[in-house]
Amino acid sequence: MSRFSRITGTGSYLPPRRLTNADLTTELAAKGVETSDEWIIERTGIRARHFADPGVCVSDLALQACQRALEAAGRDAGEIDLIIVATSTPDMVFPSAACILQSKLGNVGAAAFDAQAVCSGFIYALTLADSLIKTGTATKALVIGAEVFSRILDFSDRTTCVLFGDGAGAVVLEASDVPGILATDIHADGQYSSILCVPGHVSGGQVTGSPMLTMDGQAVFKLAVGVLEDTARAVLEKAGKTQADIDWLIPHQANIRIMQNTAKKLKLAPEKMIVTVDQHGNTSAASIPLALDVAVRSGKVQKGDTLLLEGVGGGFTWGAVLVDY
Repeated sequence: MSRFSRITGTGSYLPPRRLTNADLTTELAAKGVETSDEWIIERTGIRARHFADPGVCVSDLALQACQRALEAAGRDAGEIDLIIVATSTPDMVFPSAACILQSKLGNVGAAAFDAQAVCSGFIYALTLADSLIKTGTATKALVIGAEVFSRILDFSDRTTCVLFGDGAGAVVLEASDVPGILATDIHADGQYSSILCVPGHVSGGQVTGSPMLTMDGQAVFKLAVGVLEDTARAVLEKAGKTQADIDWLIPHQANIRIMQNTAKKLKLAPEKMIVTVDQHGNTSAASIPLALDVAVRSGKVQKGDTLLLEGVGGGFTWGAVLVDY
């Protein structure tokens, strides 16, 4: 009998501190950085984002999302035998955020590790979990995207600091004799590593290089639109499906213009795209599972719907997963 994987529960969590564009622009103005609500909305579609309080780590956000996903799936943390956290902002250099999360969940013995593909991280992690379940290495997995990007933002750079937010999303992925993950497609091109990066690292007890996010927005936009269309078509072809089979497009929530461009290229009606970027900002690896959980809990996504999840991020990385929910 063939072995597949299915999503059986979703969960998400946003830290309580919510900053509207007006809130953020007021704080930035006090630092001599000029921007406006209109400027941010026009270029990004973002109206608000959430920032974690000092001392709150990725594993803390992930814990809340996991508990909600486990409850939705009707599972206990002790049943989980695989934990993958997609993040670029882990609690510490090592051990992984996944291992720290495992302790907080009270799980013992599950394989646990982080996946680092920046904003494509959840797509990479879901692909890995699907493969490990199909081969029999795992049976029940927690796959999480969680970030505290507010910690790596340069608040003197208005082109980047207004874009990002903190949050976490999680799914329970279980072995099944009925396909749930229909196909996956992941790629990277390291020659573009410099267009979106945090180039610092720890050496000899000091930070070498810059620990802040830098981005060439125009270069990222140009690449993103092209590769998102390519990976969407590739994953549909692998699954033997067409655009007409997609009930919902759930893209990485980076920028409304990139998202709208992708939907247009795939000839999908705007109302078939899940949008949370306006309220969450870009939460990097957390954005897709956050948007998925919002769509599930709002009643938009129903059992049996076909979902196209796709993301693009620093690396340069990109990928897509086609899901029968």
